[in-house]
Amino acid sequence: MQDLEICRMPAVAMAKAIRNKQLSPVEAVGAILRRIEKVNPVINAYCTVVAESALAQAKEAGNAVMAGKKLGPLHGVPVSIKDLIFTKGIRTTGGSKMFENFVPEQDNIAVERLKAAGAIIIGKTNTPEFGWLGITQNPLFGVTRNPWTPGYVTGGSSGGAAAAVVSGLGPIGIGTDVGGSIRIPSSFCNTFGFKPSFGRAPMNLAFPAESESFAHNGPITRTVADAALTMEVIAGRDDRDPLCLPDARPRYLSSLNAGIKGLRVAWSKDLGFAIVDPQVLKATEAAVRTFSTLGCIVEAASPAPPSPDKWFTTIVATGLDTFLRENTKEGETPPVDPLMLTYLERSKAKSAYEYVKATHERWAYCKAMQPFFEKYDLLLTPTLAVPPFEIGGYGPRVIAGVKVSTFGWWPFTCEWDITGQPAASVPCGWTDNGLPVGLQIVGRRFEDATVLRAAAAFEQAAPWADKHPLLD
Repeated sequence: MQDLEICRMPAVAMAKAIRNKQLSPVEAVGAILRRIEKVNPVINAYCTVVAESALAQAKEAGNAVMAGKKLGPLHGVPVSIKDLIFTKGIRTTGGSKMFENFVPEQDNIAVERLKAAGAIIIGKTNTPEFGWLGITQNPLFGVTRNPWTPGYVTGGSSGGAAAAVVSGLGPIGIGTDVGGSIRIPSSFCNTFGFKPSFGRAPMNLAFPAESESFAHNGPITRTVADAALTMEVIAGRDDRDPLCLPDARPRYLSSLNAGIKGLRVAWSKDLGFAIVDPQVLKATEAAVRTFSTLGCIVEAASPAPPSPDKWFTTIVATGLDTFLRENTKEGETPPVDPLMLTYLERSKAKSAYEYVKATHERWAYCKAMQPFFEKYDLLLTPTLAVPPFEIGGYGPRVIAGVKVSTFGWWPFTCEWDITGQPAASVPCGWTDNGLPVGLQIVGRRFEDATVLRAAAAFEQAAPWADKHPLLD
């Protein structure tokens, strides 16, 4: 089997080929590592690669196959981990000079479960410093470039993971999502990104740059089935995360092909307040029509709540500021991006009253969303208001001729971190100059299976995984 064929294999197919002895773990890991050596200098998706330990694990995995031992669902499959998530014995920097040489002594729960399922950790993917930006660049490792057009951004904060997956540098990337950090780069990189319901995949041992009540683990993959399989591995109760759901390990793969006929689906092009690039609207509106052909009852409708950006920023910035203060000696300035410090100055002026008021506004926002999702099974929106933009800025401040805030280019994602609802970004089209566009699928709380099923139905109707960036 040729290296490129291996590197483009979905995780489900790769795991099956390994179980059937058609592909060895050493062949799989070796092919991925060779591709990383070739492609990563162009896109900078990985900030740390652990080739020696990955190959050693692959040899052990191969021995287990040949010995007829019981194999986990991801046995021998290479997986990448975002550099905010702790990995035992592997440097984890958070993209910051503050933790440049930090090597955790324990694994995050998701990493622990991936290893138990037989997955092989091959490295850490790049992220903005403590995940605070919607683009992937940091003072330690620089910028991650979009594999489709290397002069453009990948989005963030799981930009390294999305760039790696679409480039064939591993079929599964584990990311985190506080305001859109799995879905933003998935839209920009033409990957599938899934943010599960809050608490579905337990969180612990990651840089707590933002409020823990917003933080999610989730997969970035090329196919919906790969994400469903990954969720079966990393989801389920673990009391080390006091906020996780009490449910046992879910099963998603078996229901992916059940169809979505009869579901009531709302389509909102702007959530009632966003300004959207015309080419994004063109691609997403075409994708929405596909849901009608799949038997859904599709209506144009928007939830009532206005943009949450002001009080959301208060909560997140205060959490990040607290984290930095806890990890910096009194009187010293944290050695972080100066722009971050400017951003955090606003939070230092916030009173306890203002912070608590922001949390009250959050719960009021969640309650205001509930009636909408009593009527509709799913909500469709553009994932982002714009296609990828050029490296060198933090995002457009003018969209379709209208001035917008810094929040203006990602107005559709943080809502579902706030409410804790499951949300996915599916590739749905391209701009005239060949840049990817994503469609967001949002479900009711805890109905992760419905979101995955809807994404799988759309994928079957409008496949995307057979398209690859020209990096060879």
